[in-house]
Amino acid sequence: MRVSVIGGSSVPPHTAAVAEELGAELAARGHAVVCGGLGGVMEAVCRGAREAGSGHEDGGETIGILPTDRREDANPYVTTPIATGLGHARNALVVMNGDAAIAVDGSYGTLSEIGLALAHGRPVAGLDTHEVEGVEAVASPTAAVEYVEAAAGTES
Repeated sequence: MRVSVIGGSSVPPHTAAVAEELGAELAARGHAVVCGGLGGVMEAVCRGAREAGSGHEDGGETIGILPTDRREDANPYVTTPIATGLGHARNALVVMNGDAAIAVDGSYGTLSEIGLALAHGRPVAGLDTHEVEGVEAVASPTAAVEYVEAAAGTES
């Protein structure tokens, strides 16, 4: 399954560590990460996925849907960079390319992605993020992955 991971572009070390653990958990379970492809939560989740990628020679699959028109702008842990030139409008593409979403921290961009995910019927788990009806607040990366797997019907 593809899981959209959404969150802050500038985060403290603790939040980055949570996102990295989330990426490792997703990759270990064979899920691909879809994100915005830049820094903060996006870079940390990709780093975790790439370094942990169970069953993949070179780590887990990471897809970065970039706001810019340059694939080179992707963080170094993105395996498939997709340049859009759309700025924040690319948030819809991040959500639409995942079967579920997990939000980590975040501000207005993350809130817009949460809204888009819910509007399109994607299950959403939240780790220390916006309290929004329809978002399942969870306490750990493992709980987030377990929730989206069960909600999407793809438990490993």
